[in-house]
Amino acid sequence: MSKRQSSKHKIDRRLGENLWGRPKSPVNRREYGPGQHGQRRKSKLSDFGTQLRAKQKLKGYYGNISERQFRGIYEEAVRVRGDSGENLVGLLERRLDAVIYRSKFVPTVFAARQFVNHGHVTVNGARVTIPSYRVREGDVIEVREKSRQLGVVLEAVESPERQVPDYLNVDHRALKTVFVRTPQLADVPYPVVMEPNLVVEFYSR
Repeated sequence: MSKRQSSKHKIDRRLGENLWGRPKSPVNRREYGPGQHGQRRKSKLSDFGTQLRAKQKLKGYYGNISERQFRGIYEEAVRVRGDSGENLVGLLERRLDAVIYRSKFVPTVFAARQFVNHGHVTVNGARVTIPSYRVREGDVIEVREKSRQLGVVLEAVESPERQVPDYLNVDHRALKTVFVRTPQLADVPYPVVMEPNLVVEFYSR
């Protein structure tokens, strides 16, 4: 389903963490980085390095979205009243591809992007093909009827790998979800520790 089916694991290897918590991640077998120098002792990161790593983790988690798009989300998060790190996570979780992934309609965030691109999803009854489309509280997101028997959907719904967070009201029989509320960082079921405050520090240097 996703053109990054194999290369996405390079993100895991580079960061040395199982970013999506998947059992097939190579980090489960090798906790060191790729390449002939991957097993070298890691030196202590500088403040800049720590902030950069936090940005790479958060950006990579959402399908490795482009730097331009990610920075645009950060700039909006800073403009909105409240904690910028929390705002950043809230905006990322409101992406349509993130909602499709969280609802367990597809197995990976990369598949979610392609699933939306191919026109398999509606929002409030209207077909939407833009993965970065921003849903609002109360929006109803559905898998189109003709797409409900796709193997990728059936596999994801039956998978025990992930739990659906409580800010989504999901009906897996109807393949429909309601975006109940914008989550806080503590509400989001990240498999690894995310530090959006360090991402804010990285961009605000």
